[in-house]
Amino acid sequence: MKDFKALASERYSVRKFDTKPVEQEKLDILLEAARLAPTAHNYQPQRLLVLNTTDSLNKLKDCTNGHFNAPLAIIVCYDNTVSWKREYDDADMGVVDASIVGSHLMFTVADIGLGTTWIAHFDPAKVRAAYTLPDNIIPVAIFPIGYPHPDCVPAPGHTKRADVSELTIYNSF
Repeated sequence: MKDFKALASERYSVRKFDTKPVEQEKLDILLEAARLAPTAHNYQPQRLLVLNTTDSLNKLKDCTNGHFNAPLAIIVCYDNTVSWKREYDDADMGVVDASIVGSHLMFTVADIGLGTTWIAHFDPAKVRAAYTLPDNIIPVAIFPIGYPHPDCVPAPGHTKRADVSELTIYNSF
């Protein structure tokens, strides 16, 4: 396993996949990483929709710009009847929990030699209809997953990062 800084530096959004299927053992590793992700009050509202058939992956194309022809996709959702609500403003932490799960997935994908990209641009109503999700299951992010195509490269601006001083605010008194 790589150290986290190397993993975070080297992973990139894969948008072109090889046709090689993802082995069940690797899918099991990903699902376990998602299961272990921390959630608010440990309520574990995450729900993972695994798309690994031609039919289920084809349905995904109607919900978003495409899934880059990945052999596997995981839609990270949360159950809003289970997610913790912040008492001060009743904010639903399900989106936060699903995002933490998505981050765990993304880094685990890279660590086991696969690739993915985080897709937030999708129609939730179409996802809900395509996969007959009940109203309490809220889709948050889609992760197409597979082996990167041999000619897949990071986007041109991938390594451009703001200096930490531009991202940090100190409130010193």
